[in-house]
Amino acid sequence: MALLLLPPPHAFFKPFFLLCLLLSINSWKSIAENGPKYMYYPFIKEASAFATPSTPYGGSYSSSPYGGKSSYDYIIVGGGTAGCPLAATLSQHYNVLLLERGGVPFDKFNVSFMENFHISLADTSPSSATQQFTSTDGVMNARARVLGGGTCINAGYYSRASPSFVKKAGWDPDLVNEAYPWVENQIVHAPKLAPWQAAVKDALLEVGVSPFNGFTFDHKYGTKISGSIFDQEGRRHSAAELLASADPENLDLYIHATVHKIKFDTNGEKPRAVGVIFKDENGEQHEAYLSEREGSEIILSSGAIGSPQLLLLSGIGPKEDLINKKISVVLDNQFVGRDVQDNPLNTIFVPFKKHLQQSLLQTAGITKFGVYFEASNGFGQASNSIKRHNGLVSAEIGQLSTISPEERTEEAIQAYRDVKQDLPFEAFMGGFILGKVAKPISTGVLKLNTTNIDDNPTVTYNYFSHPQDLRKCVKSIQMIEKIVKSKRLAKYINNDNLTMEKLLNMSVQANVNLIPKHTNDIQSLQQFCKDTVVTMWHYHGGCHMGKVVGPDYRVLGVDSLRVIDGSTFNESPGTNPQATVMMMGRYMGVKILTERLGEGANV
Repeated sequence: MALLLLPPPHAFFKPFFLLCLLLSINSWKSIAENGPKYMYYPFIKEASAFATPSTPYGGSYSSSPYGGKSSYDYIIVGGGTAGCPLAATLSQHYNVLLLERGGVPFDKFNVSFMENFHISLADTSPSSATQQFTSTDGVMNARARVLGGGTCINAGYYSRASPSFVKKAGWDPDLVNEAYPWVENQIVHAPKLAPWQAAVKDALLEVGVSPFNGFTFDHKYGTKISGSIFDQEGRRHSAAELLASADPENLDLYIHATVHKIKFDTNGEKPRAVGVIFKDENGEQHEAYLSEREGSEIILSSGAIGSPQLLLLSGIGPKEDLINKKISVVLDNQFVGRDVQDNPLNTIFVPFKKHLQQSLLQTAGITKFGVYFEASNGFGQASNSIKRHNGLVSAEIGQLSTISPEERTEEAIQAYRDVKQDLPFEAFMGGFILGKVAKPISTGVLKLNTTNIDDNPTVTYNYFSHPQDLRKCVKSIQMIEKIVKSKRLAKYINNDNLTMEKLLNMSVQANVNLIPKHTNDIQSLQQFCKDTVVTMWHYHGGCHMGKVVGPDYRVLGVDSLRVIDGSTFNESPGTNPQATVMMMGRYMGVKILTERLGEGANV
C-alpha cells in the first residue's frame, strides 16, 4: 500500500492548509481511508513493502540471476539533495529504485517551518530528520536522515556556484545553466527581506564589501540578496518536492530503507556492482538488483558522510583499514574517506535594543580575501522552543562552554539546564553575524568506527591546521568588528558600553562546540577562532574526483557504480552548496540519459 502524503503546500489553498494543521490523529486516518485523490507521491512506500506486487508500483520489472529479486535500471542509494533530482530525471526513461534511510519531511513540523529550524537540528529522537555526530575536533555537526536530505535541515539559502567552480568540475556550462532553473522554478523563492538582513546588507556595503549586486542567484564579489527554499510564509520546500517531476510508473521509492552493503560480481576483470542489501523499518533484510541491461548502474547519493562510509563497508577503501574491520576487500583504494573538509564558521553575537522579526540567511557578503559573511537572528522564537529540551545540543541550553568535556556530567548538564530553561524571552533578543572561511586548505579523514551502518564513522576535519585558514578567520573577525560598529547597525544594537571585548565574551558563551575554552580567548583572535569554531554543515570530500571517481563520477576500478553528491567536491560551491548539489543531481541525470539514449534523444 502506498504511503499517504500531503501534496506540497503550494498545491493547497492556505485556508485548507491551516485546517490541516488542526486535524486530529483520527482525522489523518480518515483522509488515508478516503483513497488516492490526496496522494501526491504514489511511488513512496515503507521499506517493508519492498517487492510486494499488490500495487502497480510494487516493483517487479524483470528477473535477476543473482537471487530472483526485482531488478532495476538504476538503484540510487540516498534520497537527498542530489538523489531526489537525479531519480526524478532518470525515471523519465528508465526504471529507478530510490532507497532512503529516513522518513518523509512533509509530516514533520520541525522540518517544515523556519521558526523551528534550530529545534529540528537539536532533535535527537529516533524519528528525527537529523542524525547528530561530533568530529574528533570537538565540533558538533549533523547529517540528514530524511527524504530531501540536507535541504530539510538547513537554513534555506540558495545561491549558485561560481563560474570557476563549474569550470574546475569539468561541467558543460550550457547544461548547468539549464539544470539550475529546473530546480529554481520548482522550489526556490525570492525572500521578503527581514529587518536584520536589510541592516546587515547596508552595513556590509558601508564597510566596503561592494558592489551591491541586488537579488541574484549568481556568485559575485560584493553584497547580494539571494533565493531561499523557504517561501515568504516561512514554509520549507525541499529537494523531496522535485520528485513531483518523476514518472511515477518508473520510480519505486522506499523510505526507512537503510542500505548497508553493495553487492559485487567479482568474476570479471573488474568488480561489477550488481545489487544492494538493505534493512527495512522492522530490521528485516532485503536485496535489490540491477537489470542485466547494458548501462544499468548503482549510484551512491548518500552525502559526504554516507557515501564514503558505504564504500568502506562494501569493501572499497584502504586495504589495511578494511582488513582491520574484518571487511572483505573488493578494491584497495587509499583515497576513500581521505582529505575530507568542513568550512570553519565563526560567529559574533550582537545584542539588540528590541525584538526583531526572526530571519535566517538572506544576505551574503562575498569578499576577495576568502571569507563569506551572512547573518541570522531570532533564536528560540517558536512558542515551544525556549523551554524545550532536546539534549546536550539544544540551542536553548548551549553546550556548557565554560565546563571542560571531562567535567560534563549528567549532574552538571542538569544544573546548567535548570538555570537556562526559565530565561525570559528577552534574553534571546540578538542576532549573529557569521564569517565562513571559503576554500579551506586544512584537510582531515573519515574512517569506520564500527561496521554498523547506523553508527557514525569517525571524522576529523583538522580545522585551522593550515595557517592560511586561521589568517582568513582573523580577518573575518576584524571585518565583523567594523560591521558591528557601522552606522547602519547602530539603530538596532544595544551598544551601551558595548566593546568588542564584551562581544567576544558573549560569543564565546553562545558558540556550540565541545572544545575547552582558554582564558585568553578574547586577547588572541587566533585563539578565539580555534576555540569558537562551529560548522555551517558544508562538509565535503571523501570520494574525490580523480582519486575515487572519474570525471563521469564512475568509481575508479569498478564497473556499474557511481557517486553523485558532495563527497566528490574538492571545495564547497558558492556561499552555500545546496543549489549546486541539487543542480548536480539534475545535470548528471540528463548527462546519463544523453549518454545512454544518444545526443538526439529527447531528455
